[in-house]
Amino acid sequence: MAVLAKIRQRSALMIVVIAFALFAFLVPSLFNKGNFGSTSKDVGSIDGKDISFEDFRVKVSNLEKSQQGITPTAAANRVWEQEVSIALLTSQFDKLGLRVGPKHIMEVLKADQNIGQNPLFLNAAGGFDEAKFKEYFKSNPEQAQFLKDREKDAELNAKYQIYNNLIKAGLYTTESEGKLKYEMESNKVNFAYVAGLYSTIKDSEVKVTDDEIVAFMKKNEKKYKADETREVEYVLIEDKASPEDEAEVKSKINALLSGRVVYNNATGKNDTLPGFKAATNTIEFVNSNSDVPYDSTYVAKKDLPAIDADKLYNLAPGEIYGPYMFGKYYCISKSMGRKVGANAKASHILISYEGTQVPNQKEKRTKEEAKAKAEAILAQVNANPDSFLMLAFTASDDSSAQQGGDLGYFGPNQMVKPFNDFVFNNPIGKVGLVETPFGFHIIKVTDKQDGIRLATIAQKVEASEMTSDKVFTQATQFEIDAIEKDFAKTAAAMKLKIAPAVTVKGMDESFGALGNQRNIVRWAFEDGTDVGAIKRFEVANLGHVIAKVKKVNPEGLMAIDLVRPYAEPILKNKKKAELIKAKMAGTSLEAIAKAVGAPIQQAVDVTMDNPVLTGGVGQEPKVVGNAFALAAGKLSAPIEGNTGVYVVLNKSTFKAPVLKSHAAYVSKLKAQSAGDANRVIPALKDNAKIKDNRAQFNY
Repeated sequence: MAVLAKIRQRSALMIVVIAFALFAFLVPSLFNKGNFGSTSKDVGSIDGKDISFEDFRVKVSNLEKSQQGITPTAAANRVWEQEVSIALLTSQFDKLGLRVGPKHIMEVLKADQNIGQNPLFLNAAGGFDEAKFKEYFKSNPEQAQFLKDREKDAELNAKYQIYNNLIKAGLYTTESEGKLKYEMESNKVNFAYVAGLYSTIKDSEVKVTDDEIVAFMKKNEKKYKADETREVEYVLIEDKASPEDEAEVKSKINALLSGRVVYNNATGKNDTLPGFKAATNTIEFVNSNSDVPYDSTYVAKKDLPAIDADKLYNLAPGEIYGPYMFGKYYCISKSMGRKVGANAKASHILISYEGTQVPNQKEKRTKEEAKAKAEAILAQVNANPDSFLMLAFTASDDSSAQQGGDLGYFGPNQMVKPFNDFVFNNPIGKVGLVETPFGFHIIKVTDKQDGIRLATIAQKVEASEMTSDKVFTQATQFEIDAIEKDFAKTAAAMKLKIAPAVTVKGMDESFGALGNQRNIVRWAFEDGTDVGAIKRFEVANLGHVIAKVKKVNPEGLMAIDLVRPYAEPILKNKKKAELIKAKMAGTSLEAIAKAVGAPIQQAVDVTMDNPVLTGGVGQEPKVVGNAFALAAGKLSAPIEGNTGVYVVLNKSTFKAPVLKSHAAYVSKLKAQSAGDANRVIPALKDNAKIKDNRAQFNY
């Protein structure tokens, strides 16, 4: 009804808008059909190798079908990343001349659980039978494409294994590196220093221009390389309940408390219907009048609405409380009685055995062996109750072992019957042994909670048709005025808040605090959407977003506004350093301390591996490195550090004893660099020429 009302109110305007929209839609289509458009047929290219849209579309579609709930854009992003990685790696494979044979491909196929453990391809001993595998596809030629695709993937995978092994083989740590690591950890230096801290100069005394930030980025263009982005600001006009809507729902809830008179068409007389207080069938009354059906569970006090928990929990049987707000609902609740020990908390140690299908079995055992082990653990726990936690960590086959066997709180019948009966029929602290289809459980009852059962009528507070119509009118008027006049002035005149601009890339889905708003992002990148363009969007369960393109940042360096928070402090400290250096006159540490107005401080037994200065200064590797380089009694030139400018005086340097072997330090470095091979693909991407046309294909 609200939609029909909106259409009636604006019928003439809507006809014009629809006609214009159809014309705008058809004209580009006509030109594109005639190949006059500039849209690429390829979804992108990697180092000159094109990725056809049709192949890409099929892969995206297959991913959407195989992964329930994934959005088209998320699927497109994932396939794109995969295509880029495959293209870059394939190029490397070809340069190296990598080749793999049928045996290698078969080994990769066998490693796939869907193939290697498929009953169709297993022999009598349960092992993979290559002959059965080949015979199956020979007998089922319709599956030939499936096999071809899997073999193609397996070939790529096999080459990647070789490639990855080559990279790992090329990553090694020398004895010299081990020696350096040892010396960095063991050599120590003692020095005195004076620090002219950057914080002693106000930020307002040094200015950083946009040109300086651009020059800063150009020194490391790869680090500050950016895709094309749009900055979009917006006004949100929420479609939410008005005070009048809230009052109406509250009035309806209140009316349910007492009886009401209704006309009976069958008898032609008025009937008096009982209210919530006097209802003979409370459950039926709740289900007939509530937006949320009756819930028979007992609720612990801690799980009740915080503000009203005390009053709700202490209701006498049959007593009513409300109306009260809970989330977006007005509620009235009637007590259906309390129950002692309604919920329970327990910990357990599970000892499973072969055949129980428990995924975390720490060892294979028969049922008899499992029972014997469980009985032994029970005896251990009974002898020493404090050992339960550690035994759960080390012996339990359940995932709860990581929490010391703790299962948290649960209600009746949420666990299998033997487990449930033991917990709810025994007091807190009781420990016992129970068998279930999962194995043998050593159970400890750790707590119980009393609960109250409430019959609650809840009615949602939401915008009425009248309120939604007013919001629609306001949003439409704002859009029209913002286009004709000025976005900021219109917002101010209508007392609406402009949200901070959101920076988005062409294939983004997320739009700031509003979450997934792919339609807004797509619009911002459409041909014809220029700086200053404004459009209204209806956002489900939220309201109306009137968006404006504030800025277009072409591909290249990142936007200055984005980099400034990071670059400005660095550049300001550079300028502050020059001012501090100018003060550091003198040939002694005492003279420099006097000139700067800072005390002489001491650093004792500092290493290069941990170049930390005490007193809250933190890491200062340049300062410590300079101290090591000085001879005893020598004074350094001013050193630009992380927190200030330093002058140091070396007092003494301790060099660690010479070792015959540095194997332990070599091993330590190897462990630290174990993941370096994973940096190959990001490095290849940084050096590749990648063209991304996905935004042209409406993803």
